[in-house]
Amino acid sequence: MRVLGVDPGLTRCGVGVVEGVAGRPLTMLGVGVVRTPSDAELGDRLVAVERGIEAWLDEYAPGYVAVERVFAQHNVRTVMGTAQASAVAMLCAARRGIPVALHTPSEVKAAVTGSGRADKAQIGAMVTRLLRLDAPPKPADAADALALAICHIWRAPAQNRLQQAVAAHRTSGSPGAPGAFRTPGAPRTPGVSRTPRTSGPGSPDTTPGATGTPRTTGATGAPRTPGTPRPLKGRTA
Repeated sequence: MRVLGVDPGLTRCGVGVVEGVAGRPLTMLGVGVVRTPSDAELGDRLVAVERGIEAWLDEYAPGYVAVERVFAQHNVRTVMGTAQASAVAMLCAARRGIPVALHTPSEVKAAVTGSGRADKAQIGAMVTRLLRLDAPPKPADAADALALAICHIWRAPAQNRLQQAVAAHRTSGSPGAPGAFRTPGAPRTPGVSRTPRTSGPGSPDTTPGATGTPRTTGATGAPRTPGTPRPLKGRTA
């Protein structure tokens, strides 16, 4: 798995490419920063970020792009610039059909250092150790980009299994899907009546004295009309 990590920013946009799989040593293929002048127009700066990321995509052809998820800060201007650079990175990847994953800073810190509150120095030290580098990448934006790539390589297998399990659960539990059954004890659909049994104990045609079954009298078995006087037995006068 080859991942391009992007730490978005207008002045410095960190980028780093890491290759490997979870559970095995990782290899850094490249790391750097895409810079834009702070006094340039916003549109020109975004174009510069786009060109820089496109150059990294052309050179390393990653299979995935991991971008830091933008979160709220007190400085609204900084948040807007970070969000705009993040959108440019996702646009460049989507244009090429490369899957994009977003990871929060806490997720990246916890994955790389074991603590979601690690500082920049701790992240740089762990990135140096995990990638077997001679020194921490400079500036810190570059180290953060590598940390994003490492985080995605380690978290992607678990995320894929979770997504597959959710998709399988939705498919099997959908109405009308094969294998669906009615829960025991669940109420029946209103308006649907049971079909009366025609044989066996308790059926309408065999129960003694059932309603609607005429009684017979006499040897002939002819039914007696209600209200008709019963004939007298014995000798006539």
